[in-house]
Amino acid sequence: MFQALADPARRSMVDRLCHGPASVSELAEPLVMSLPSVMQHLQMLEASGLVRSQKVGRVRTCRIEPAALRLAERWIGERRAYWEGSLDRLGDYLDAHPEEPEA
Repeated sequence: MFQALADPARRSMVDRLCHGPASVSELAEPLVMSLPSVMQHLQMLEASGLVRSQKVGRVRTCRIEPAALRLAERWIGERRAYWEGSLDRLGDYLDAHPEEPEA
């Protein structure tokens, strides 16, 4: 999932899809790349579970998969809590053991 979000074009597509479903051509419009390249990016987003698409007639519509975003958010939140706790303990230690001034 994080590999899929590593690319700016894919992040742009995810940002757009957070506002609602969009067709592939709508997603491709602001990007400076060919439609086949956009499709490759979308395939990676789908493989990661972040995006789902459905083809009706000639139009492929993409949607964000909120459950995948919640999973990433939970993972990041757990890492944040760990590091904040570690830094708080370090701060407490430094407060309890101030550096003595040199003579």
